[in-house]
Amino acid sequence: MRTLGAFFRNAVFLIGLWQVVVWLFTPPRYILPAPQAVAEAFLSRPSFLATHALITLSEILAGFAAGTMLGVITAIGVTALPKVERLVWPAVVMLQSFPVFVIAPLLVLWFGFGMASKVVMTTIIIFFPVASAFADGLRNIHQDILDAAALTEANRWQALRHIRIPLALPALFSGLRVAAPLAPLGAVVGEWVGASAGLGYVMVEANARMQTGTVFAAMAILAAEAIFLRAAVNRAAPFFIRWAPAA
Repeated sequence: MRTLGAFFRNAVFLIGLWQVVVWLFTPPRYILPAPQAVAEAFLSRPSFLATHALITLSEILAGFAAGTMLGVITAIGVTALPKVERLVWPAVVMLQSFPVFVIAPLLVLWFGFGMASKVVMTTIIIFFPVASAFADGLRNIHQDILDAAALTEANRWQALRHIRIPLALPALFSGLRVAAPLAPLGAVVGEWVGASAGLGYVMVEANARMQTGTVFAAMAILAAEAIFLRAAVNRAAPFFIRWAPAA
């Protein structure tokens, strides 16, 4: 509740500052619309915006789930099998070095203009912070704990399952907190490149018609979806890492 209250206070402050800038400089509406114009865009087409927002949200959630799963599997694989790390990790880093605007057109060509290309784009963006953070957590277990596990009858895989993975969960959620605000970027970039629905599509079409109020309305919804996903990660963390002081 405290975080939600701080968010609303910051939102009110930014909207107020935005309105003051409009009053002082009176920019053309197609450059910077007033908050009232954005509210009118919301109220004039609520079902239209809601429909496209749900499409983008479904792409974000699917890509976030797939990226998280792939990142967890990769982190476990490179930790348990060092030879795999030498083969896989350079390719992962190389993939992350490509700008998203370079990858997006290729994904649209390979997977089509539908939902699949946007989900794959989101998965790629989510994957690296999750895999990197979780792999670091799996590696950085205190040596005394690993020495104690070595004195038991547990084999390497049992130690990984019952000791390394539980102790690395805080690092995993740190990666998820970083990845959550990035998830909408993958979906929207994919929609900008080629789509017939979604908030990115709405932005492109509205921008072409100089309907800047609609562009800002779509941006506000996208920001709300990112905040929702980050809040969901924060709410889920204590259920998985109750023992961690920072949970």
